[in-house]
This record gives sequence, C-alpha cells and structure tokens, in this order.
Amino acid sequence: MNKFEQLGLNESLLLAIKDLGFENPSEVQEKAIPLLLEKDTDIVALAQTGTGKTAAFGFPLIQKIDAENRDTQALILSPTRELCLQITNEIKLYSKYIKGLNTVAIYGGASITEQANQIRRGAQIIVATPGRMQDMINRNMVNIKNINYCVLDEADEMLNMGFYEDITAILSDTPKEKSTWLFSATMPQEVARIAKEFMRKPLEITVGHKNSGNENVSHEFYLVSARDRYAALKRLADANPDIFSVVFCRTKRDTQAVAEKLIEDGYSAAALHGDLSQAQRDGVMKSFRGRQIQMLVATDVAARGIDVDDVTHVINYQLPDEVETYTHRSGRTGRAGKSGTSLVIITKSELRKITQIERIIKMKFEEKPIPSGIEICQIQLFHLANRIKDVEVDHEIDAYLPAIEEVLKDIPKEELIKKMVSVEFNRFINYYKKSRDLASDGGTRRESGTIPTDGAVRFFINIGSRDNFDWMTLKDFLKETLDLGRDDVFKVDVKEGFSFFNTDASLAPKVMDVLNAFSLQGRKINVEISKNEGGSNSRRRDHNGRGGDKRSGGGFRGDRNSRDDRNSRDDRRSGGNDRKPRRDSKFEGRKSGDNERRGRRNEGDSSNFFEKAKRSRRS
Repeated sequence: MNKFEQLGLNESLLLAIKDLGFENPSEVQEKAIPLLLEKDTDIVALAQTGTGKTAAFGFPLIQKIDAENRDTQALILSPTRELCLQITNEIKLYSKYIKGLNTVAIYGGASITEQANQIRRGAQIIVATPGRMQDMINRNMVNIKNINYCVLDEADEMLNMGFYEDITAILSDTPKEKSTWLFSATMPQEVARIAKEFMRKPLEITVGHKNSGNENVSHEFYLVSARDRYAALKRLADANPDIFSVVFCRTKRDTQAVAEKLIEDGYSAAALHGDLSQAQRDGVMKSFRGRQIQMLVATDVAARGIDVDDVTHVINYQLPDEVETYTHRSGRTGRAGKSGTSLVIITKSELRKITQIERIIKMKFEEKPIPSGIEICQIQLFHLANRIKDVEVDHEIDAYLPAIEEVLKDIPKEELIKKMVSVEFNRFINYYKKSRDLASDGGTRRESGTIPTDGAVRFFINIGSRDNFDWMTLKDFLKETLDLGRDDVFKVDVKEGFSFFNTDASLAPKVMDVLNAFSLQGRKINVEISKNEGGSNSRRRDHNGRGGDKRSGGGFRGDRNSRDDRNSRDDRRSGGNDRKPRRDSKFEGRKSGDNERRGRRNEGDSSNFFEKAKRSRRS
C-alpha cells in the first residue's frame, strides 16, 4: 500500500499527517486522493463508515483551496450536528500548517447570527447540516453560488433522515461547473437519483462490494423468546466484560426503558433519543466518548453521526424496520481497521429478516446460544484474574499492608486465592444457578460436567486470543492436534485468555486425553467439560456456515414453584426476567449520592462485573 507521500499531497498536509500519526492510507483514501488531486471531477465513493472518508475528501479539498481568497469555495454537507462538528475539527487539524484557511461549522441548536458572522469574516470551507444550511440560504446569510467544490458526506444517512428536498434545493443554488464528491455507505435509489440529476458523469470508487457490510465486523444472532429479550441483553453484556457498545432500539420509549433498567441493574448505561435536549445529548456523548458509559442505548435517528472509535459491539436489541438500516448500525463498530461484532437478539418470527440482511450485506450470520450463567462466571473469573495480574499497584496501600498480612499470614497461597475469588463469585454463582433457562425452544440443559452419550459436548480450554488464536486458527489447531475432520470441531468461541469449543460426544474421551497431555510453548494445556456443555443431537451453523448445534439458549431452569421463578414472572411485567442479586446488606438504605460516589470509582472500568454498584438514574 502506498504511503501518504506517494499520493501527491503537499508538504503542509504531510506535516499535519505526521503530527496525527497517520502512516498508511486506508483503501478509500488510496483510491480517492490521487484521483481528486489529478483533476476536477465528480465522484461517487461507496465505503463503510469508519474507513477514513473524511481524510479521503478532506486532504485533496484543502490542497485545492486558495487560502488567500477569503470567499467560500467549498461546502461539505453532513447529516448531524455531531458529524458536522467532527468533520470541522478534522479539517482544522489537517490544515493546521496552511495560513489563512478557515473552516466554519453550520448546524442547528446554535446561534444562526453568530454562524453568519463567522462566514462573513471569511470561510473558505463551510461544513453544514442540510436544514440549517437551507435556512441560512433562505435568509441570504450565506452565498454558495460561486463555490468550486461540494461534498455530500454520508449521503444515504442524510436522505434517510428526510433531507432530500433540502439537499436538492441547496445543490440547485450552487454552480453547475463545480465538482461534486458524494460519499455514502450504500447506494439506495434516492442517492442514485441525486447523482444522476446533479453530477456530471461521476467516476465511481467502491471499497469492498456495493451495499456490503464491513469485512471487519462479524455478525451473530441469538434466538430467544420475546419475554427473554432484556435478560439476553444483560447476559451478552456480562459475557463480554470489556464491552463498549451501542444498543439499538426501534422507539424512543423502548430506548429510555432499556437504558433505565440497565442503570437500575448496575450497568454504566445511558439513553440517546430525540426527546433529549441538546445539552443532555452533548452530555451523554461526552460521557460515552470518555468511556464513562459502556452501553449507549439509542434510536437509529439519534445515533446517526455517532463517530466513536473502538466500539466493540453493536447490539440490535430490536431489528430495524428497514433492513438496509442494519448496515449503518453495524458500521458503528469495526472502524479504522479494527474488528468488531454486531449482535442481533431475535425471536423465531424474525428469522426471515436475518436472511434478508445477509443478502444486503453479502455476509453470513452465525447463530449462537445465549451464554449460560456458569459460562458467564467462568469468563468473569478469568477476566478478574487478568485484571489482578495487570493492575498497577498503588503504593498508598503500603501503610496498610502489615496489618492485612498479619490477618492473612496463616492462609496458604492457594487457599487465599480461592477465598479472594469466592468473595466475588459466590453470590453470582448462586444466582445464576437459579436463573431460568433462556432457550427459545423451551429445552433444558443436562447436568453440568456430565458427558452425554450422544449429541455434542462443550469444552473449556485455557488458551485464547492472548496466545494469538482466533476462532479459525484455534479450530485448525484442534483439528490437527486431535487428528479430526473439518466438521468435527464446531462452535469455537475465543476469549482473551481461554476459549470454548464443541465436539461430538464420541470424541470427548480423545479430546480430554490428548489435550490434557499437551503443552503449548511450554505451557500445559488444560481442557475441561464446560458447565455450559452445549450438547444437542443436531448441529447448527459454525463460523464457516457448516453444520453445528441447533440448540440455542443458556442458563439453568429453576423449579417453576420456586420463589426465583415467581420473581422472574414479576420482572417480566417490566420487561426483564434476569435481574442481578441484591447487593450486600451493608449497602442497603444508602442515599443515591453514596451510590454515585461508589459508581464513580468504577466508571472508567466497564469490565467490573462483580463490583457494579447500583447507580442512581441518569438521563
């Protein structure tokens, strides 16, 4: 891949690029920048969100602008205030070494008079939302009749938000001789119509396949009964301790309700929807970008324009009404070359939508079971161990260590570790053992640890991504080590320091004997039958689309006459049936301020599963 120096950019831009730490251009940058620098032309660039489109049009636009001329020469239209501000900030960073170049953001919710004054003082580049831009044109506050360049960023998003008339009116107020650069994730009919009406023989740049999903995003779906949707959401969060996610709901009401229940159950969550004031919205987004919020529950409209790096998961709590919208949801993760996961919680009646989405994104979903309580506890214990191993010691504790060591001096190391872990583990393991099974088919799991005589057995193994495995390389390793066929290992699920996989029950003795006598780079392999055994008489799709275990669901089914099950029925009246156990009695009766103080100590660590304090409600 070419370096930025080879794309034809001038010295001022290269200095800014060096300051920003950019080394190699992304695919859309590599394709678009030389083309846009070479000549004035119209282009349609199709690329997913997070692939570096702002730099793809920003670098050549800056280089083509005459900084000595104070007239407006370029207009960039973007769908939301957040994206408008973000593009403006990035353009300013790219042009930091170009004296006299001024970029102004135009958006609703701020003083239109002040924005007009900024333009009059000289703005070669205007970045605007369509609604505010059209308003300023109508009031004669801005003149775009002589611009040379017009950029439509996230064109499909703008049209989905109902800006078609504004965009066409704005483009009609610009000269026909200008260059129009259209960037979009998908190419729906309205985008094609604008390209046909306002562009002159545009060249097309496509990164990946047209309308396809991001190759860095894996897609999974979880089949549950409708009453278990919220419980499934919590289990998926608990099974991913470092989750930093956007959770999508269809309506503002559902968005607020889900966020409030998550907060009540001790998660760092917040709602983002159209009923929030701009100040509330800004506060939520600031907290999310700062990772004080680990689960941002949002509607599609409110989430448009969200551009936050390192989102690990997109969770479709409800699928969108329009299946094309799924592309935009999943584009919130897997950005800038990093991997991400898009999870879908669905009922049987929605299964047909999965097939429809697969056709649009040209990628396959993997069906996975909701993690059981025991499996979640396994994951969380190893996560806790890794956190303890990696924590930086604060030497302020040194003054307290002699007294603590005196109390613990007679406890052997192994026993001390067990006791420390048990403090965090016991109340959760007891809860999860009583939790109702979330399987949509109503089936029950066999007793944990027993090997079924037929079907499949699920195994735990103490190697994972830290050992440079992903699901495919681990599957290959297991097949080669155990001398198995390509379909004999399935449902491979790789975590940071450990993994899970399935084989047929007939292979279980071989798996245990061979792998438990095996060492990897000097470390002894440990394989156990997972408490979430995953057995079934039939298989469902594996990562590669082959046969796998059909059963879905997780957890333990309790006695229907038990108090725990009665509590589940009560919880379902408010949409949840998998509430966490009550905190220790020493926390009961404390004021919300105490809860907030305890919460703030852990806000920055979304992975703290065992110490999530119940926080007071936040907007």
